[in-house]
Amino acid sequence: MNAPLRIALVGAGIMGRQHLHHLKGLDSAVLCAVADPAPQSAGFAAQCGVEWFADTAQMLAAAKPDGVIIANPNTLHVSTALTCLAAGVPVLLEKPVGVDLAEVRTLVAASRDSGVPVLAGHHRRHNPLIVRAHELVHSGALGRLSTVTALWQLQKPESYFDIPWRREAGAGMLLTNLIHDLDLLRHLCGEVRQVQAITSNAVRGYGNEDCAAVLLQFENGALGTLTGSDAVAAPWSWELDSGENPVYPRQSDQPCYLLAGTGGALSIPQLKRWHYAEDGAGWHQPLLVEQEAFKPDEALRLQLEHFVRVIRREVAPLVSAADAARTLALIEAIREAAATGRACAPAPIDA
Repeated sequence: MNAPLRIALVGAGIMGRQHLHHLKGLDSAVLCAVADPAPQSAGFAAQCGVEWFADTAQMLAAAKPDGVIIANPNTLHVSTALTCLAAGVPVLLEKPVGVDLAEVRTLVAASRDSGVPVLAGHHRRHNPLIVRAHELVHSGALGRLSTVTALWQLQKPESYFDIPWRREAGAGMLLTNLIHDLDLLRHLCGEVRQVQAITSNAVRGYGNEDCAAVLLQFENGALGTLTGSDAVAAPWSWELDSGENPVYPRQSDQPCYLLAGTGGALSIPQLKRWHYAEDGAGWHQPLLVEQEAFKPDEALRLQLEHFVRVIRREVAPLVSAADAARTLALIEAIREAAATGRACAPAPIDA
């Protein structure tokens, strides 16, 4: 039996502690060190029974981990990951993979050239609900995918914006929240050929958007919309509908994604599949509905189990640095489309 892998944590904030919560439940890995320059992190590391480091490079040299979970501020993601790759240590890198496509290209190249894997933390892809939805779409159960409707509409309380950086440009819902939905749309529906978009900050007037409307044309010909706002009293979002994170009250009867094809339609997260009884039927015949089954499980824990297998080189990362970079490229295309009023194509990313 393999000895437990030694995993270090860089960033002891909210997300880092969520990862640690699930890491404690694994037999295949243990925490070996915490790296975070905040002085209070020393006490946290002591509570965990591991050594604390203010510097990632020092931690790598002294603790010699088998893998590193990176959950520090977004602007430090790429530089921290590059430090780990230079030491030959695989990383689980929280989303977004970076804040600028140019720096992320550097990370993609470093992982490719070194052969050291990067698993990007788009954890929703590990959710069994999404695994089943992906199987249905790609098995042809919906026929030819034609339209996609995605909703991310909820209300963040004003206290959320007491932290100054959350009111500034670049910290809006596109990069913080909708990046998850766009990643799932790419995963479920395929790559996006071009986008058009309108964003607005009219509700709060902060430096970032509080509403967005996005049109998507997928490479397979399907057309989609993503309508988002963090300033509305509404129940349509993955957070409120899926039940993935118990800190949010669940609206289990409400969908956040609706996928429709020539042979059927699927609502997510309900996983209700609609179809006609016979080929060639149309709007004068009743639609049948089936409840697709799946076994619920915790996506963050499943992601960590996958990371263990990635470290051991048993599997390739489900979401590589290049894959995550394509989602960031889609975000940048949406920003450009909103700023210019033109249709924009995501920049290509070499694997």
